[in-house]
Amino acid sequence: MRTRELLERLVGFPTVSRDSNLPLIDWVRDYLDDRGVHSQLVTNAEGTKANLFACIGPEREGGIVLSGHTDVVPVDGQPWSSDPFRLSERDGRLYGRGTSDMKGFIAVTLALVPELVARRLERPVYLAFTYDEEVGCHGAAALIPQLRRVVPTPAAVIVGEPTNMRIATAHKGICFCRTVATGTEAHSSLVHRGVSAVMLAGELIAHIGELARRAAQHPVTIAGLEPPFTTLTANVIHGGTAFNILAGRCELEWEVRTVPGDHAVRYVEEIERRAAALVSEAQRTGRRCGIETTVIADVPALAPEEGSALALVRDALSTEEPQIAIPFATEAGQYQQAGWSTVVCGPGDIDQAHRADEYVPIAQLEQCERFLRKLIASHCSAREEAGSPARPAH
Repeated sequence: MRTRELLERLVGFPTVSRDSNLPLIDWVRDYLDDRGVHSQLVTNAEGTKANLFACIGPEREGGIVLSGHTDVVPVDGQPWSSDPFRLSERDGRLYGRGTSDMKGFIAVTLALVPELVARRLERPVYLAFTYDEEVGCHGAAALIPQLRRVVPTPAAVIVGEPTNMRIATAHKGICFCRTVATGTEAHSSLVHRGVSAVMLAGELIAHIGELARRAAQHPVTIAGLEPPFTTLTANVIHGGTAFNILAGRCELEWEVRTVPGDHAVRYVEEIERRAAALVSEAQRTGRRCGIETTVIADVPALAPEEGSALALVRDALSTEEPQIAIPFATEAGQYQQAGWSTVVCGPGDIDQAHRADEYVPIAQLEQCERFLRKLIASHCSAREEAGSPARPAH
């Protein structure tokens, strides 16, 4: 099947993160089985979602991992010009949810499978497709430890997020947190008899702001990383029942986006220390309250490295263009943390992701095909095949 046909199939599965990705994963597994490629699934605890992992070629060190996530963000309330889960073409672009982020890259890799099976590979090509990247990279967190146990160290991991086919070697990490404050309800005229959970949350928001101001005073010198410092923001708050009742509960959702070399845990610990002080202060006057923080996801940053992945990808793209930093988090930091040389490079533009009328340029899908063919031919194929012309997929 050609890349476009495959992308049409993939877009047709509405794999919004809140729903299961199993229909898509089952279809991909059948597609691979039909071409003689065995795949393995790593499911979530509930069995409602799955990662898929497959190896083509001999299982030995020095292979290439092609990684992509199968989930997409919702389309609720967005003014699409066409059905977001039905691929459409306009002006050299393919429109649909996930075309850019990042089913386009997955479609390219699947289109190359018949060629990979037919080749005499000296080094393996691995496919790694994950769930729940959009809500905290939970799928990769479950998959990568298992890969480390069974996969000989690869030469490169390529995470095919949309970079306009430029090589990205740095991005921030992201940590999502939920803090729940519980107070003691009382009439709002009798503040000495209760504790407002909303006021507790407000104290924590102020402290998050102070930590953000401190972090901004320590920028890093990584070209293209914007802003060049760790950021903290409180983004969602729910609490209270009436204007004249001290709130009994308040829920706060906040995030930390860390530059390479920084770690979210230290900011979480700062918030927990401030929370403990607030609770202790209330308890000294005999009032009951509590504050609990839960880390929903903690995804590491991708740090710049002059490793084998960068060298291989730069050679296959035939470019001397400097690598870039990207403003969004990906699974690449998780692979790098596992000890594998990793870059981000894929078709599409992040500016088109997560919005109505998301699209990927057909020309970039074709560029991605040429890039992967050259990479595999030069690094993974037998010597006598490496110089032979590649067969087109279109």
